[in-house]
Amino acid sequence: MTGEVNLPTLLASIHPVVREGEYVYVLWPHGRPLAAGIEAAVREAEGLTVVLPREEADRLGLAYDFVAAWITLEVHSELEAVGLTAAVGKALTDARISCNVLAGFHHDHLLVPVADAARAVEVLAELSAESRHQPRPELVLRNETKADRAAILALTAEAFAISPATGLPAEGEPVEVELLRQLFDCEEYLPEFSIVAVLDGEVVGHVISTRGRVAGHELLGLGPIGVTPRLQRHGIGSALMYETISRANAAGESGIALLGSTEYYPRFGFVPATSLGVLPPEEVWGDNFQLLPLAVWPGGVHGTFRYAEPFDRL
Repeated sequence: MTGEVNLPTLLASIHPVVREGEYVYVLWPHGRPLAAGIEAAVREAEGLTVVLPREEADRLGLAYDFVAAWITLEVHSELEAVGLTAAVGKALTDARISCNVLAGFHHDHLLVPVADAARAVEVLAELSAESRHQPRPELVLRNETKADRAAILALTAEAFAISPATGLPAEGEPVEVELLRQLFDCEEYLPEFSIVAVLDGEVVGHVISTRGRVAGHELLGLGPIGVTPRLQRHGIGSALMYETISRANAAGESGIALLGSTEYYPRFGFVPATSLGVLPPEEVWGDNFQLLPLAVWPGGVHGTFRYAEPFDRL
């Protein structure tokens, strides 16, 4: 079950619910079997910290200092969602309410001083209401211009600081940056397929497709595509993909080829290129080399795909 990652949507959807009872943090006695009433546990070098109902701690004779109310944010946030904890923490800090956060698989949970529970719920409800009524910046998709290129190269360097191929930090400038510089100046550059995503006047995403060929038949070769890291998983990459596909269909292009994740790109209709008779430039790419046949895909296209000339220098 996929959680929400878009921060404005998360904030607008917050529904704080106070769990019945009072809860405490205790250091669990070393070697003692865990009790049934434990609600959460964290293993640290110094020992095992557990959260359990206050009445259970009293029954077991365990010492504690902090007595908390347990508030569940009933919005299903993805564990990789960015900014929710910071936004909630700031709102409670501004209200001078201390807060300890527990992240569950489905929800985030807050432990606040029991005396502040009602006020914390009010603060969270206000935060949600403000988010629902706050105007959201519009994402603008348009052609890249030469004036955008410094920003494009900078966001590409950020986006590919961790190599998608190895999962390791790139040494020096990512190769995608120099590739883009060359693609902007090559014969296969297609200005209508170099698209930027702009949010609040800032270039936050870019995708480029250049002319590729299979046995003389023209296709598009998509890539690189990059989104500034702080806004990844917010739908910007998908918007760039759908815009590219829409433009390609409108221009009468027959297909788009790319090298990428077999978990991500099939959602846009991409299939292994070999299933359509198109071979990757490198055999080891296997099913990661994918093709999207567009409305005028002719069929009967066979051969090895060739990207724009700068790809040959990678």
